[in-house]
Amino acid sequence: MSPGRIDAKVFAAKAEAIRAMLDGIAELPLESYAEWTEDPRMIAAGESYLRRALEALLDLGRHVLAKGFGRAVPEYATIADALQEEEVLSSDQANRLRLMARYRNRMVHFYDEISNEELYDILTEHLEDVPDTLGALRDWIAAHPDRLRGEL
Repeated sequence: MSPGRIDAKVFAAKAEAIRAMLDGIAELPLESYAEWTEDPRMIAAGESYLRRALEALLDLGRHVLAKGFGRAVPEYATIADALQEEEVLSSDQANRLRLMARYRNRMVHFYDEISNEELYDILTEHLEDVPDTLGALRDWIAAHPDRLRGEL
């Protein structure tokens, strides 16, 4: 695979999907654990919004790697490493994205091991890692407009 240009439309669509999922999380009754768990649909919604936000973020990283660097990265777990190697993300940013990829994999493959308490903690205390990483990808694009096809 040879490098080309990152498609601005794809980048924007993935970024919008991430924002939409974060907006969905923001609308959940997360003021207290008791309120959130009162309706089991809120737990399912939180899990779905978070998983989909993480998948869109990782897919965006994969797109940057494929189009911007000609790198095929088939597994979510290795996207963070490749983005760090290409100096798109710092070591700290890549470490956080790596943790998010692992958590997404747990959500999909080991969903029965994730407690409501753990999910609530992620939704209320650690969600900022998603928009922070999206911001880092946007910052990299802004610093490398020659890698972009189209306008954001």
